[in-house]
Order: sequence, then C-alpha cells, then structure tokens
Amino acid sequence: MKRQNILMLAALMLIMGACNNAKDNGSIEKEDYQKVKESLAQKERKNPTVFLTIVSKDKHNLIGQTVIHADITNKAKVCVYKDVEIELMFVSKTGVLLEKDKETVFETIEPGQNITYKTKYFAPKGTDSVAIKIITAKAVE
Repeated sequence: MKRQNILMLAALMLIMGACNNAKDNGSIEKEDYQKVKESLAQKERKNPTVFLTIVSKDKHNLIGQTVIHADITNKAKVCVYKDVEIELMFVSKTGVLLEKDKETVFETIEPGQNITYKTKYFAPKGTDSVAIKIITAKAVE
C-alpha cells in the first residue's frame, strides 16, 4: 500500500512538472518571438532604403513640364516610415547627368502599403529620362 502511494505521488509530481515546463516553454517562445520582432524592427529602422522601393514614369504635359508619377512601397514587416526623401536625376539620351533635385514626400507609409506621388518640373534642355532613388526616410517610433 505504501509502495502504491509512493508510486502515485511520483507520477503526480512528474505530471505537474511537465505542466510547468509547458508553461515555461510557451513563455520562452513568446520571449524569443518578441526578441526577433525587436531585432527586425531595429534593422528596418536603421536601413529604410533597403525596405522602401520606388518605381516611376515620366511624361511631358502641354506646357512643357515633365510630369513624374512615382509609386513608393514599404516592404518592411514592422516599421512605419514617413517623410521619404527622394532624389530626381535628369539624364540626357547619351546618359549625361544634366541636373539633380531632391524632394521630400510628406506621407506616412505603413508596412506593406503603397503610395503614389506626383510632381512636375521644367526639366533641363536635352532631358531624355528621369531617374529616381530613395535617399532616406524617418522611422515612426
């Protein structure tokens, strides 16, 4: 009888220990997930140009302005960006850089979001195309 009680007590202790380990494993997994999420957020904050992409088209309007339509996409998983600074480069047919200009897009871009941006310029004489790149952006805290 004593032996059965001891075995039952040992089995009960094993079961209780296993339950506590399951709770510990769950909290450890949550902590690990949180750490990964925080490190990803830090990486995204430090490198906005890696996670922001821009695609543009340009055309001429009736009064001779170059109209530039751009789509800016936030490919980050966690970080929200704002005040995206872009550089516009006006290039000739032979590839000569004629002029550079900078503009800031004062909008907030959520993760996975795409925004459209439009601007107009009187481009320098001889401009064949306009190249655009993202210089920097601010991460929203």
